Amino acid sequence: MADSKERIEYLVSTLNEASRAYYNGEEEIMSNFEWDAMFDELTALENESNYILPDSPTQNAGYEEASSNRETHEFPALSLAKTKLVSDLQEWAGERDIWLSWKLDGLTLVLTYDNGKLAKILTRGNGTVGSNITFLKDSIAGFPQKIDYKGHLVVRGEATISYPDFELINETIEDDGDKYANPRNLASGTLALDDPQKVKERHVHFNAFTLVHIDDDISSWGDRMNFLEKAGFTVVDRERTNAGDLPEVVQRWTERVENGQMPIPVDGLVIAYEDNDYAQTGSVTGHHATRAGYAFKWQDTEAETRLDHIEWSCAVSTISPVAVFEPVSLEGTTVSRASLCNLSEIERLGVGGKGTVMSCIKANKIIPKIIRVKEKVGELYIPEKCPVCGAPTEKRVSVHSGTKTLHCTNEECPAKHLKRFTRFVSKTGMDIDGLSIQTMLRFMNAGFINDFSDIYHLRDHYENIREMDGFGEKSVENMDKAIEKSREADPVHFIYALCIPMVGGDAAKKIVTKIGFDGFLKSLREHLSFEDIDGIGTEKSNSIHEWYAVERNAVELQKLLNEVKVANGGAAIDENGKCSGLTFVITGDVHHYKNRNEFKAYVESQNGSVTGSVSKKTNFLVNNDIESQSSKNRKAKELGIPIITEDEFVERFG
Repeated sequence: MADSKERIEYLVSTLNEASRAYYNGEEEIMSNFEWDAMFDELTALENESNYILPDSPTQNAGYEEASSNRETHEFPALSLAKTKLVSDLQEWAGERDIWLSWKLDGLTLVLTYDNGKLAKILTRGNGTVGSNITFLKDSIAGFPQKIDYKGHLVVRGEATISYPDFELINETIEDDGDKYANPRNLASGTLALDDPQKVKERHVHFNAFTLVHIDDDISSWGDRMNFLEKAGFTVVDRERTNAGDLPEVVQRWTERVENGQMPIPVDGLVIAYEDNDYAQTGSVTGHHATRAGYAFKWQDTEAETRLDHIEWSCAVSTISPVAVFEPVSLEGTTVSRASLCNLSEIERLGVGGKGTVMSCIKANKIIPKIIRVKEKVGELYIPEKCPVCGAPTEKRVSVHSGTKTLHCTNEECPAKHLKRFTRFVSKTGMDIDGLSIQTMLRFMNAGFINDFSDIYHLRDHYENIREMDGFGEKSVENMDKAIEKSREADPVHFIYALCIPMVGGDAAKKIVTKIGFDGFLKSLREHLSFEDIDGIGTEKSNSIHEWYAVERNAVELQKLLNEVKVANGGAAIDENGKCSGLTFVITGDVHHYKNRNEFKAYVESQNGSVTGSVSKKTNFLVNNDIESQSSKNRKAKELGIPIITEDEFVERFG
């Protein structure tokens, strides 16, 4: 009994510390896999010994968040009982109809509405008390601030950040010790920020998963969710079913996750009774509401493998380790790589050299993760040189988290200027599809890209690229087409892509409008001032010349001009042009112009503008398929905006 008590106390302390970090958006102390295993062990020991501590995570719904704006929940946000067995779900469902939905992996929020207006947003906190974050109401998407319903309404949902946004945001964080372990961790950390604009930039999205309270009598769970959807909420996916069909439905939904069809993180499924009145009659056991719903978590498939080597990848300034191991089958796919995050994680796991025996899972059925080292072989070599530029490396310890990371000491390392490369290939830059941040990082670490102009010589490396994970003949072919297409650029996009400090798209347009692209080049080379251009001024003019005075920038510009033909190169924009004051949307294939970029360049040369979506400000939608049922055509017809063909455009404005 003494041993059991000691173990229980250790588990409670360890799990609570992990929960504290988890709910406050800090670096994770352990994976979900490890937390679940320890929680299950704690539950079993408590049942055997009847020794239950008041602060045990089996008795609490969450964890106190680090916030001064604390408020008590009107309706306690209790946890759902969890299982990994479909048979348990079937037994719970019994003869009643149920609804299956996702168990989203984010941060639970509770929204309250009165008199048709959003009155309050609380985090879940410990289930009884949460933090008031109503000041972030304009920074989170997925819910309306006004609704037609004038009664008292309480909605619970999950605030999530998508996988693509998670990867994009993490790549912009310079200190690896400050990066987030997963999208849920990022969502939690984001909603702890005090700056609404920063929160908005991270694309947090609310997904309603239950209507907690409404003054009206709506007894159907499905009708309650439909009510929320019609009111303008983003509502979690759902399907009505029963105990008999449940195994097939669970399998089908599981395959959606395994096939990579979920852009937002999920860590299981939830079932709820269709009869909401019946669900409300259930009792509360510990911190669970026994009829409110039942959560299903997937059995993590664990595979044993041997380490082949560590691949070190430099991003921004941090050099991160990726374990490359003998291929294993997990969740229907073959896995041979998993991120080890940083030096601290390597030390925690005890990773050794080649031949080290490790256990791997796919967290939430998506992300490969090393969960333990079973047999360490030798010592792991930490590189002394950056894999991108060859400069010496150094170990650092984050002052915020204590995390140990490896860094490149060269301030001019290309990997430290990743944002510049991202801007160069962006839609508003050279518009090169297929070159994501992750792809460019891999090319940098392979030595394929050091400067912008190297992008136009990637053909020299296609043979090696085809052999990389995630690439093949088709992807390389598509990338090549995008690169070749970008060789014809309009001057505004080209100047923007150069990443000149203080010169964005608007400033680039003003320069081209006033003096043309040739005038821009002449002013650079002869050190002529840009101050006379409306909206440029002394500060921006000096910034342009300071940029060009750096030899590397001047050389890079010339190398790019050897690769790229800048359309409309010598002509300034005609302020009295045929498209002056008009806004166009161009969609579909074009045949008169070489591509839509050239079409757009012509419109802008005639002092018109081109936008990507149809709105009340649009004057014409150009689409060679007039009868198309596309969303843009439908929107134009709804707003009474003329739809014209390319030939009609040329006749009127060409």
